[in-house]
Amino acid sequence: MKTYKIIVAYDGTDYQGWQEQPHGKTVVQALQKSFKAAFFLPILIKGASRTDAGVHALGQVAKFQTTLNISAKQLLKVWEQKVPSDISIISIEEVDPEFKPTHNVIEKTYSYKIFTKRPLPQEQRFGVEWKKKLDINKLKTCLKIFVGTHDFRSFCSGYEFTGGSVRTINSISIESENMNNTITIVFKGPGFLKYMIRRIVGACLQAASCKKLNETDLQKAMDEKNPLQSLLTAPAKGLTLEKIEYK
Repeated sequence: MKTYKIIVAYDGTDYQGWQEQPHGKTVVQALQKSFKAAFFLPILIKGASRTDAGVHALGQVAKFQTTLNISAKQLLKVWEQKVPSDISIISIEEVDPEFKPTHNVIEKTYSYKIFTKRPLPQEQRFGVEWKKKLDINKLKTCLKIFVGTHDFRSFCSGYEFTGGSVRTINSISIESENMNNTITIVFKGPGFLKYMIRRIVGACLQAASCKKLNETDLQKAMDEKNPLQSLLTAPAKGLTLEKIEYK
């Protein structure tokens, strides 16, 4: 039995997330199905991040085991012929059987792309058009609130998470491209709660676009662990898992 680590990229638009589900098409199910079509053997793939429906990835990490006795290079060559066109296997390497994609993670990098004007058709699947005027300085100020170790209970999907609601965000940066009318917000940290990044982005976009909501309101919502009912959860299609780094 051999153990392999794979790095996967995918357009999450037409998938109900990464994780296997009883209903709906998921990325991991598509990968397992394509492997079986290529080698006539079933595998079980375990990933590092459970990206939600509509979320994309450039550097998802996963592992699987198989009795196939071929090289990683040959494995990739045959498998990628059966993988759907909206999924790419970037690399395959044989690893220690004890490797766990969710363990020993130093940092995960996610990006959220915003278009300040109508995007080109080929860009629309990978970002969100924000039609309101944005105060970039206010956006930066709001995002700074979330850097560091905090209880993010007010900025996640609810109480179904494991391991509590305290997380650490190492950094949040903004990359602005005036020529392309895009703003990319980059989050780095060892792990994030369900919807956490999307709720932070949604809240900060709202605060940077209106006078009714400001950074004090966001700070209060986090400190009091009391979510503001009016806060926007930013759409999934703007979010991409960029890479995962290990010890």
